[in-house]
Order: sequence, then C-alpha cells, then structure tokens
Amino acid sequence: MKKSYCIIPQLLLLAWFFLDMIGIYFSDSYLVTRSYKEDGIFFLIYLAAVILFIFKEKVGKWAVAVWTSIWFVIQFLCHEWYTIFGKGIMGPLEGKIKFFSRAVKWLEIEGRYIPDVYHTILHILILAVVITSAIYIRKTKSDP
Repeated sequence: MKKSYCIIPQLLLLAWFFLDMIGIYFSDSYLVTRSYKEDGIFFLIYLAAVILFIFKEKVGKWAVAVWTSIWFVIQFLCHEWYTIFGKGIMGPLEGKIKFFSRAVKWLEIEGRYIPDVYHTILHILILAVVITSAIYIRKTKSDP
C-alpha cells in the first residue's frame, strides 16, 4: 500500500475536523459549531499525529492508528451509543437532543438522538483512517 493511499483519508479528516475549529453556520442552523475550546486539544493531537506520519513514518503510522482508534471509541460513546441505547455518558438523552437541535440532520425522529450530518461524516472519516492505517501498518510490516 502506498503512503498516499493512507495520507488522503488523514488529510480529508483533518480538513473536515478543522470545520469544528471555525464553525459553519447558516441562518437558523449549523453544520458544526465553533468548538476549538472544547475540541482544540483533539485537533492538535491529531494534527501532530499526521505530521509525524508525514515526516517520521515509523512512529507516525502508529500515532495515527492509536489516536484515531481511541478517538473513534470516544465518538461512538458520545454519539452512536445514544442512538442505539437511548442513554449515554454525556448526560440524559433529552439534553443531547436539545444540544444538537439546530444541527443539520439527515433524519429527525421525535425522542431519539440521531447523529447529525457533521458527526456522521466525521465518524466515517475517522473509521476510514483507522482502517487504512491498520492496512498500511500490516502491509509495511510484511514488505521486505
């Protein structure tokens, strides 16, 4: 597997996650709020992992794989867990629904939390990076 096949999803995720740092607002809704105060450390850690991957591949590939795996689990617990089980670690379901009430959504069901457009794409990109990183690590380990 070429390094470029692994870096493309990483850069897409970095660009998409950067939207969380600046926020994207519409007249009465938003794609994502400006959350650099809450999520800035996550962004900086991921940015550092990607830079490591680009310049120090042997360490960077592991940094990207480990960080995005941890990040995916956190995102799953904070979003999809609510969808599946109707409760979670970030407070009551009603609070979660209210917090994301103005977010652009794919689907809205009364009394259910469904991850919004931004978070759905974020989770897909994180998972893509986890998978491509794992494949890259496996392929580079077996290459002579």
